[in-house]
Amino acid sequence: MGKQPNLYAFSDIASLAKTLRPYIIQCQNAGFERHGLFKVAVSGGSLPSTLAKALLDPEQGGPEDVVEFSKWEIFFADERAVPLDHADSNYKLLREELLDKIPKDLGKPKVHPIDLEYLDDLQEMADRYQESLMQSFAAKDSVKLPIFDLLLLGCGPDGHTCSLFPNHELLRESDAWVAPVEDSPKPPAKRITLSLPVVTHGTKIAFVATGTGKKDILKKIFDTEEGRSLPCGLVNEGGADKVSWFTDSSAVEGVGYPRRGSL
Repeated sequence: MGKQPNLYAFSDIASLAKTLRPYIIQCQNAGFERHGLFKVAVSGGSLPSTLAKALLDPEQGGPEDVVEFSKWEIFFADERAVPLDHADSNYKLLREELLDKIPKDLGKPKVHPIDLEYLDDLQEMADRYQESLMQSFAAKDSVKLPIFDLLLLGCGPDGHTCSLFPNHELLRESDAWVAPVEDSPKPPAKRITLSLPVVTHGTKIAFVATGTGKKDILKKIFDTEEGRSLPCGLVNEGGADKVSWFTDSSAVEGVGYPRRGSL
């Protein structure tokens, strides 16, 4: 067997956040060493509130434990084709849960929302978002795929991640960095998403999955052959030991896959 994803389980979200913080800071500092910035992709769902617990807790943070948001460049792993103030917007969720709460002394990250001019033209919206990635990742030379320092992802109850859904033709997309989704089985139907090769090409990939609602799908992803073909399973396979799962005990109840004790 090759190298395997890392599975971490914590008693609750608070203790998960305490370990997620140093993990993100390690990824941040490695990004600073590589190119002076931290380039990160973020999903929606419950993830932004967990990020806020991990990154904004004033009780945490020593001299080696500094979040330098002014050097962060944040992209969206997927986004819904809605205005930025719409209830379904991942940008709105991240802004309300995290961005608006960042203290001034930590600086403000550079955030890349979708271009609202193309809400009715998903292909053009995806192309424009891909162009913003190209400006950041391929400004100096041509690259086949962008290499995020970290992708922070969620896992849906059907095993989807980003807006990559089970058995969807987009799972076979190999050229585009960003692709339109016209027919998401979960509303809203119209979205854009990073492609699977972009996700698995990241330097580090972290899933955050918590709560009893996740235990059935995590058991399938980690313990069954069928689960390996689900989008989250494909990320596990493609990312191997670059992938880390941060879960709570209720989400991995009954999962046989071995847990790791520490980072």
